[in-house]
Amino acid sequence: MSSSPAIAVLTVVGPTASGKTSLAIALAEALQTEILSADSMQFYRGMEIGTAAPTPQEQARVPHHFVSCLAPDATMAAGEYERMARREVARLNAAGKIAVVVGGSGLYVNALIDGLFPGPVRQPEIRTRLQQEAEEKGNAHLMARLRAVDPDYAALLTSENDLVRIVRALEVYETTGQPFSALHRDHQAQTNALHAVQVALQWEREVLYDRINRRVDLMIEMGWLEEVKRLIALGYRDPLCRLKALGYRELIAHLEGQQTLEEAVEATKQHHRRYAKRQLTWFRGDKRVQWLPATPDTSVSQYCTQALALLEQAIESTQK
Repeated sequence: MSSSPAIAVLTVVGPTASGKTSLAIALAEALQTEILSADSMQFYRGMEIGTAAPTPQEQARVPHHFVSCLAPDATMAAGEYERMARREVARLNAAGKIAVVVGGSGLYVNALIDGLFPGPVRQPEIRTRLQQEAEEKGNAHLMARLRAVDPDYAALLTSENDLVRIVRALEVYETTGQPFSALHRDHQAQTNALHAVQVALQWEREVLYDRINRRVDLMIEMGWLEEVKRLIALGYRDPLCRLKALGYRELIAHLEGQQTLEEAVEATKQHHRRYAKRQLTWFRGDKRVQWLPATPDTSVSQYCTQALALLEQAIESTQK
């Protein structure tokens, strides 16, 4: 059996439509390894078009894990993903291979690499009170409170509408007297984190937005609307809405006569662009991510060469 590699995982992260899938496949082929998806929406079967899941042809080139593995009414908690994905990483490492992880869901990437920080036990009374306070005084009021007690964590949130995370952070502070961000840092220091190299493609903002717009148009051409119709016919309308997968709610609204297809497509593009902005904020906040300048004239093989050079540098530094 081969010895375990110095680096456990090579991750390809970043915003939607940035080219993660193509780069991850090229890297996995070069390293003769396998891919672990860290995209929280690509877990679900029957949603391949709307989540831009790797095609059957792409999956035939490299073994993929955690793609189309759950029904749309199932769930994959970050903690469960951490346990399952770490088992796959350990299997590949034991064979002397570096796992390639690809995805734009920062929570799942961090859960795999750093271990999930569950935080203190949830306190329903505090949560209910904070939610009522938000209803009475507005989300901005709670966000201001969070900035006062935990500015580091507040800086990671791109919108005061992210009420779930705002309430959780304030709940943790009230329960422990310590900022959520500080507790998370302490957890990371004590956790057996995986040795990882993380790369992302950095596009000019307008170029990225154009890529997003064109991809949504392509997904419609590929039959995204028909995909939604099939899922509804199978009884998955409500789970699709609960999953908050971008575009599905909008296309369901169109099918139910609430808006035209053109309006649904435009709203989908806008929501994807906003999501990309949140992803950029998340991954730029992780100083371990190394950004590769991306241009329309640069080939996937060139990005692959750059990423492999960064991986080789990391391996050499661990051997000194």
